[in-house]
Amino acid sequence: MARNDEDAENAASYHDIHVEELRRKSPPWYCSTRYGLSCIAFFGFVVLYALRVDMSVAMVCMVNHTALKTPSTAKAGGMNVSINGTGHTYYLGNNSLNHSTLIQMSLDLPTTRAPTGKGDNDKCGLNEAEARRRDGPFVWDETTQARILSGFFYGYLVTQIPGGWLASKYGGKWVFGGFMLAASISTLLMPMAANIDYRFLIALRVICGLGSGVAFPSMHAFFASWAPPLERSKLLNIAYAGTQVGIVVTTPLSGILCEEGFAGGWGSIFYILGGFGVVWCLAWFILANNSPAQHPRISEDEKDYIMGSLQGQIDHAAEKRKMSKKINVPWKAMFLSMPVWAIIVANVVADWGAYTFLTNIPTYINDVLKFDYKANGALSALPYICFWFVIVLTGFLADKIRSAKWLSTGMTRKVLNTVGMIGPVIFLISLGFVDCTKPALAMALLTIGISITGCVWNSYTVNHVDIAPQYAGILFGISNTVASVTGIASPEVVGAVRSSDLDKTVAWRVIFVIASAVYLFGAIFYFIFASGEIQPWAQDLDSSPELPEEVPLSDRKEDAAIA
Repeated sequence: MARNDEDAENAASYHDIHVEELRRKSPPWYCSTRYGLSCIAFFGFVVLYALRVDMSVAMVCMVNHTALKTPSTAKAGGMNVSINGTGHTYYLGNNSLNHSTLIQMSLDLPTTRAPTGKGDNDKCGLNEAEARRRDGPFVWDETTQARILSGFFYGYLVTQIPGGWLASKYGGKWVFGGFMLAASISTLLMPMAANIDYRFLIALRVICGLGSGVAFPSMHAFFASWAPPLERSKLLNIAYAGTQVGIVVTTPLSGILCEEGFAGGWGSIFYILGGFGVVWCLAWFILANNSPAQHPRISEDEKDYIMGSLQGQIDHAAEKRKMSKKINVPWKAMFLSMPVWAIIVANVVADWGAYTFLTNIPTYINDVLKFDYKANGALSALPYICFWFVIVLTGFLADKIRSAKWLSTGMTRKVLNTVGMIGPVIFLISLGFVDCTKPALAMALLTIGISITGCVWNSYTVNHVDIAPQYAGILFGISNTVASVTGIASPEVVGAVRSSDLDKTVAWRVIFVIASAVYLFGAIFYFIFASGEIQPWAQDLDSSPELPEEVPLSDRKEDAAIA
């Protein structure tokens, strides 16, 4: 047994030295193929989140808010019908007919209305004439708006696990690109669908969600073949940083298009973003390949470095033959693995916090801080700008820590996850005790709290590839499917607390305490059970590195510094 352990250590040491020699021979990172693909993927995730949040912004200028607030608006036969007229034309989908129809109506709106709280037109310098000019053509009540917005999410849930399986079998290039193309085309059709029937629009939102659901699991599968172990954090998080850039760019851009764009303003949002998505997909199909073995433009030195560093983890032979790999997923061992459950729990906890923030920051600002969220778009985007910087910086930091052997991969993931979940607890609880008299302090606490959560993107988010590179896409699909349910649960909890008899400031204090408790549980669970080592059930024993005869190999295990 001692001889076997010594042989394994010698083999691992030889492999480590060999990989380091290959790395030195490969091109510098700034002109490498793998970093180029990561940058292309970055723009793909910008598109992904642009298509995800575009409807939330466009809804503001699509809906006739004034008509919904006037008493003359009533429901009849499943239609939103507004009576009387002043020359404004509105289109309402007929819910009671089997076919879709357009109903032209004119609304006679009152010239004045009672203020309903800070942020109303009369307290923001926006008169009623200007409000009517900005109103959209659709009289959709809040229930209809919610159905349209949630359509994406139901589609998003469905393709998580199938997307990971398809990407593991056929490669991330075609799965990510093909489904993103479907999402982009569905977005281009949304203006037409809105003018026909809102149910057609909901169907397209579901298709957009279906196309977007494969993105993360397929990208995990893609970089399982492209990312050397000590560069996984950097490569994946350069790509995933596009999500936050997508939010930050889309929100103000859509606001400008609402005012200045073509096709009624709101229509241009879908045409421009959907068109950009189609262009990106074409570039992805041309420039990306599923593995270094298939890429026609990669240098031999870089190819040798990537493939050498991944020996024992990825079946490059099947990839080189451009064959779909036979996937025998060890489902039982996977679900009995505590490191897998650590990832799932951390994913659920992180998404709970993310959806609490992402969907409710405007409401919090309106409820407690008492200033208009829409009038402060740049300030509201600040948390996500800082969040993006944290993702990128901690990605480089994580790989530096591991390459310098300051900490193992597992401990690096645990430390970053702990910081990313315990840190926000301090700021969230403090935020619950700040009222509208200190808006600057509140925004500072909110920005810092959200920014720190970016650390988790270099912990559990890339941990799938650490413990099971062969099944990273499938594993991410499982964890993200479970976690996506919080997109429904978190807003429901927030809504229940806000609708209680509590004062608004106290209600939000309760919401932040709940989120803090969830974060605390996730941090502890992940720290105890997470791992950075390739699990025995995920090892590819047929892809052992070729070693000289004088270095016997009777056992395979990951180098301790890498694991």
